[in-house]
Amino acid sequence: MTLAAAVALSGCAWGGQDERQDTRPPAAPRGLTVQAGSATTAHVMWNQATDDTQVTGYAVYRDAKKVKDVPGRRHMVDITGLKPSTTYAFTVRARDAEGNLSEDSRRLTVTTPAAAAADHKPPTRPTRLRGKAEGSRSVTLSWGKSTDDRAVASYEIYQGTSKIHSVGGGQTATLVTGLRPGTGYTFTVKARDAADNFSPASPAVRLTTAAGKDSGRGTAPTAFRAATHRADGAHYIDLSWTPPRTGGAVTEYQIQLDGRTATSLVFGGTAPRDKARHSFYIGRKAGERHQVRIRPKLPDGTWGAYSPTRAVTTG
Repeated sequence: MTLAAAVALSGCAWGGQDERQDTRPPAAPRGLTVQAGSATTAHVMWNQATDDTQVTGYAVYRDAKKVKDVPGRRHMVDITGLKPSTTYAFTVRARDAEGNLSEDSRRLTVTTPAAAAADHKPPTRPTRLRGKAEGSRSVTLSWGKSTDDRAVASYEIYQGTSKIHSVGGGQTATLVTGLRPGTGYTFTVKARDAADNFSPASPAVRLTTAAGKDSGRGTAPTAFRAATHRADGAHYIDLSWTPPRTGGAVTEYQIQLDGRTATSLVFGGTAPRDKARHSFYIGRKAGERHQVRIRPKLPDGTWGAYSPTRAVTTG
């Protein structure tokens, strides 16, 4: 009787609830990207969220209404049934086994292209697919431009038979990250128009990532420099760098100051491709020493590697 009572009591807490019940929600998904695939579809991608137990799924919201549940092993989805020439806002929330939902990811908008009336002709096949392993965890891909009787809306990138990425119709190169070291991969590309017609797949390219671990330096900004200047009694840190090769413009960077994330830099309009510059306020005191470095947000929503650290002194 004593043993039975102890067992019964051990599973209870105040109010009759299990003390071990998981009430802590996952972290909000980061790295959200949204790309219009056609006049009626959008491709939504995000980074894997973290949780104290396990993320079991994701809920995708369009204009605050849930439109898709995605298993925890997947981090992308195509949203269909959209209207042409319409702007939509997307967010994603992570869910754990107890049903706890994270906060919303950042909110991104996308505008679908205009519909092409009675268009049944697919784009031409992308040609000359080429690639290069960038260390042990990423590859760059480039291909010849497809043509269409209207316009190419997007290019869909496949790893084997699985779609892994989507880029705009004006882009003919991309960086693919999140790969495993010393592993062979086969990639193809298809063109897609606004009427959801797909081209045949490009010729395949097979690439093998480098063995062992690396720092991912192929995704880091290069020629990174830091200096200071003084204006109106205040001190500023001046940064310059060459963006990494990603197949497209890098629009967002994270700046780390003295070992902590200081701010995110987002370029509006046209982001620089050859040389980037940025200055930010650091304080009014002279003789202070700081260390600074930056990393880019890549087209697939993941963070690239940090630049080398540079030391500067105000004064």
